[in-house]
Amino acid sequence: QVQLVESGGGLVQAGGSLRLSCAASRSIFSFNFMGWYRQAPGKQRELVASITSGSTTNYADSVKGRFTISRDNAKNTVYLQMNSLKPEDTAVYYCNAKTTIIIQKFDYWGLGTQVIVSS
Repeated sequence: QVQLVESGGGLVQAGGSLRLSCAASRSIFSFNFMGWYRQAPGKQRELVASITSGSTTNYADSVKGRFTISRDNAKNTVYLQMNSLKPEDTAVYYCNAKTTIIIQKFDYWGLGTQVIVSS
């Protein structure tokens, strides 16, 4: 079992930046997928960015060039640097960690952090 705690959300003007952090209660070294999802009111949760254990990253088209995901295994933390924020980035952002051990899949979620981008 692992707990994920997001932080760093808040209110920012369009064009501004925020850095989200996802702190895990234990080592994230074994998680072969860690990602940030977001859910805006009335919309489905969508994958924003992900990073593998080998540090391969993937981004939604809507955030490419503006957001950067990174992981610090020593600090058991995953980050999402968000620059050039737009009002449409407003959402609750969730941290997710996945791994498979033999045939059993593990999937963990944080409770989310609110990001509001004003125009």
